[in-house]
Parts: sequence; structure tokens; C-alpha cells
Amino acid sequence: MTHDAPRDVWLPLPPDGIDGLPEGPNYLFYDGGDDGTQPFPGDPADCAVYVVPYLKRQSVKVRPLPLMRNVRVVQTLSAGVDDITGHLSGLPAGVSLCNARGVHEASTAELAVALTLASLRGIPGFVRAQQEGRWQSHFHPALADRSVLIVGYGSIGAAIEDRLAPFELARVVRVARSARTTERGPVHPIAELPALLPDADVVILSTPLTEATRGLVGKDFLARMKEGALLVNVARGAVVDTDALLGALEGGRITAALDVVDPEPLPADHPLWHAPGVLISPHVGGPTSAFLPRAERLLVDQLRRYVNREPLRNVVLTTGAASD
Repeated sequence: MTHDAPRDVWLPLPPDGIDGLPEGPNYLFYDGGDDGTQPFPGDPADCAVYVVPYLKRQSVKVRPLPLMRNVRVVQTLSAGVDDITGHLSGLPAGVSLCNARGVHEASTAELAVALTLASLRGIPGFVRAQQEGRWQSHFHPALADRSVLIVGYGSIGAAIEDRLAPFELARVVRVARSARTTERGPVHPIAELPALLPDADVVILSTPLTEATRGLVGKDFLARMKEGALLVNVARGAVVDTDALLGALEGGRITAALDVVDPEPLPADHPLWHAPGVLISPHVGGPTSAFLPRAERLLVDQLRRYVNREPLRNVVLTTGAASD
């Protein structure tokens, strides 16, 4: 950093609680406050690195961006950046938007497996029976010997497969934007999805939300799924067409376990709450005890890179670039 360059770094975690932050920047705490009206900790024009508050409304996250005329890095603490990318047009050229790859893989993969097991083994029914004092035994499918299709084979998709490895699956089929080969086997391009869906007993969505994946799971996708298959969504709610999913659930063709939904949060009177065969968790894939140590490690490493003028990690896009 030059002497007259902006030195402020806005952090949504108290700076004095993060060990190893590099010297040089002026660290300021800003998480938006409980109601989103926390005063800015300094002049946004003096902010060089903005770490976006985590688990806050979109309006809170983007509120200071139009005033950050000299920002160089916008760092999210979420894997997805779809709620930020549409609010970068007023920033100067050359700003790096970075995501939190490496922070949420463990927690999100755990939840994907937990939702899969809970749905297959009928855990929600057992909980309801327990609340009513009923001893209710049923036959349920196991995860063993099933075919699992992972749609979105990035770092989270790979972490999900790592955790599925001990469950004696028949096979895992991997799908990403483009074909490639991994240590575990081939990754199919998304264009092959229609041919892959009919053989999958469990379909796990872990793809980022982009224009290409918005509404990916619609009527055609759901119609190609195997009768009785389970759809698990730990990606983004808008990857799934909610009306199409409701139709498939109400028709009894498939079941679903959803950590993310569209709209979100789901209104209390929304029919998805009471659709047959659905298990819903309130977007809790990331916020666990695993979050804080991984988030702190990412921030320390990223800020050291920034201070030392080294390449940043997890750069999703750069403002003013041809691909914007």
C-alpha cells in the first residue's frame, strides 16, 4: 500500500479477536447491527477492503458499497456471491470480489449428508411420533447401495462426496459446468444432466446461483428424476422452480430435503411447508461452530496477501473486466 492509499479495512468480526492480522491497515468493526442501521465506522471512501457482513439482509450488506469510491477488495464470508454481484456497478474498475471458498465446505457437506439420511430414514416422522408418544416403526430405504448425483461439483460438492464415501453407495455421479477428471472419477458437463437424472436415487444440489443455474430444477428436470428419488438442495433456493417442485411433491413422484428455498425466508402460509415428503431447514448449511475458525484463517491469509501485494485467493470477478 502506498502512503496515501486508503488504509481502512472493514471487518464484520471484532478485529481484536482475530489473531495474526497483518500490521498496516486500520481495522474497523462493521457488521450492520442487529437491525441493519449500525453507523458506519468511518468514511466509506477511505475503505480499501470491505468484508461483507455475514448472515445479514442483502440491503445491509450492500448499503455502504455506493460510497466506497476507493475500495480495492470486496470479500464475502459466504460461498455464494449472487446477492453482491448486482451491486458493484458503482465501484471503480479493478476491484476484486472474493468469495469464502474453504470456509463452508465442512458445515455444508455435513448438512447435505444429514438431510439425506434424515429424509431417507424417516427421521421427521419419528420426531412427530415422539411428540405424540407413539411407538411408530416403519421400513425405510438406506443410503447404502444408492446412486447419488451431485450437481455442482466444486469444493462443496467434493466435500459432500468425501463424507458420502463410508456409506457403501452404488456410485456417485458428478456434474459441473464443464467436463473434467478428478481423483475420484470423471465430472460430467451439465449438458449431460438429462441423461443422468433417471438413474439417480438421490440428487444433491450444490451449484452456485448464476443465470445458467437459476431455475435449473424445473418441470423437465423433475420429470426426469427417478420415481421415489430424493432431491437435496444446499445450494440456493432459486436454483429450483418452487412451483414445479410443489407439483412433483404433491404428486408423490419425489421427496425433497431443502436447506434453501425460494422465497426465503419462507412465509408461514407458504404451501411448501406442508407439502408431502419435504424436510426443510432454515438455511443453516454454513452457520456452525466450524465457521469462525475457518473464516478467521481466510481473512488473515487474504489480508496478508493484500498488504504484501500478493495474488488474492478466491477471486470471483474483477470490476471493469471484459467478463463483467
